[in-house]
Amino acid sequence: MAALKALLLLTFASVFAVSLADPDLLQDVCVADLKSAVKVNGFACKDSANISADDFFFAGLAKPGLTNNTFGSLVTGANVEKIPGLNTLGVSLSRIDYAPGGVNPPHTHPRATEIVFVLEGELDVGFITTANVLVAKTIKAGEVFAFPRGLVHFQKNNGKVAAAVIAGFNSQLPGTQSIAATLFAATPPVPDNVLTKAFQIDTEEVDKIKSKFAPKK
Repeated sequence: MAALKALLLLTFASVFAVSLADPDLLQDVCVADLKSAVKVNGFACKDSANISADDFFFAGLAKPGLTNNTFGSLVTGANVEKIPGLNTLGVSLSRIDYAPGGVNPPHTHPRATEIVFVLEGELDVGFITTANVLVAKTIKAGEVFAFPRGLVHFQKNNGKVAAAVIAGFNSQLPGTQSIAATLFAATPPVPDNVLTKAFQIDTEEVDKIKSKFAPKK
C-alpha cells in the first residue's frame, strides 16, 4: 500500500505538471515571500540566496486531522501558504479526514480540478454538472475519483469507521467556496430578499439558517 500511495502522488505531480491551471513558471523556482508587501498574481519571490529545503517541505499531512466539529471532517491543506516553494509550480495537495457520518459539504474550487485517492474507509462522492446532473459513486481504499474544476462537489462518509483521502490540485492555491457558508455567512451579508427568492423560503427560515453559521461566542 505504501508503494501504491507513493506512485499515486508521483502520478498527481506528473499529470498536473503538463496541465497547469496556474501561469507557467519563468525560472527554476520562485519561493513565495509570504511577508512581501508587493501584490502580484500569486506571490513575490524570495531572494534565491535565501531559499532552503524547508521551503519545499511540509509534514502536516502525515497524521489524521481532528474531526470533532459540526461537519465531522477536516481539510488540511498543503498549498503555497504552507509550502512556499510551490509558488508558480501549479500543484498542491490536501488531506481530508472524515469521522463516521462526516461530510465535506458541497463546495467548489474556482482555480483547480481535484483528484482524490482514498487512504482508508469508504466515501460517497459526487459532483453536479452545469446541466444539473449529479455524477456520483461510492469509492473505497485505493480508489481514485476526479472533480472537474469549478463544479460543485462533495464527499460523505456513510460508513461506521473513519475515512481519509489525499487530494491533488493543479493549482498552488485552488481556493474553496463552501456553498452554504458562502451564501449564508458572507460579510457583508447577502440580502435576505435575494436568498428568500432564490431558495423559495421566507425570511424567518433565512435567519434560522444564518444563525447556524454565525461565529460562536
